[in-house]
Amino acid sequence: MTGQFDLTGHVSVVTGGNAGLGLGMARGLARAGASIAVWGRNEGRNAAAVAEMRELGVEAEGFACDVTNPAAVDAAMEATVARFGKVDSLFANAGGSGARKPFVEMTPADWDAVQRLNVDSVVSSFRAAARQFMAQGSGGKLVVTSSIAALLGLPGGPYSTSKAAVSGMVRALAVELAPAGIRVNAILPGFIETEMSLNTPKAFRDACLRRTPSGKLGTIDDMGGIAVFLASRASDLVTGQSIVIDGGQSIYPF
Repeated sequence: MTGQFDLTGHVSVVTGGNAGLGLGMARGLARAGASIAVWGRNEGRNAAAVAEMRELGVEAEGFACDVTNPAAVDAAMEATVARFGKVDSLFANAGGSGARKPFVEMTPADWDAVQRLNVDSVVSSFRAAARQFMAQGSGGKLVVTSSIAALLGLPGGPYSTSKAAVSGMVRALAVELAPAGIRVNAILPGFIETEMSLNTPKAFRDACLRRTPSGKLGTIDDMGGIAVFLASRASDLVTGQSIVIDGGQSIYPF
């Protein structure tokens, strides 16, 4: 691959990069030539993802990391830099939906667990990467996986709230970190077929398909192109943005 989408020599960290959306982004980045650091709690899955990246012809390494633990995030960043010598982009993808129950039945612990996973972990990951970018003096790309739930009135308060929060974080950090050459953006997927999403009720999946004008639900490989764009020089003027990838779900009223 040549030109501004060629990521040869680029090092990308993908949290939750061993499955689902994160694996789709890691694949896309690897196909563009980037070296991949897979951060995840499941070391077996990390190893499988790394093996797949290496088969694509790039350097890759897995790092055991619980992104809800700031000390573990800092340690993973240190280990990543020791292995690759630098970091050029970080994709904060790890997250989850948490307890599925009515708002009035939700406990403070239910609420806090989702915010810790979907918001606090992004703060820790972005902070570690931004510090590294500044130490390198190179600028860099920060990207978080948000969701169209940030835009819609979906039931399940903590999840939508957490995704709206990270979209807001992107705008604030884009302004603050711009002088250091750091670009900050969010990807907002709609329903993407993953191991996690396919465990949702069939009626919900069918409803998502009915309201998707493109007539198709996404797969994890649909995440690869947007990841490459946001990591590459092609997006150097793009910052503070929430980019929707949903086949039109969020704009179709029926």
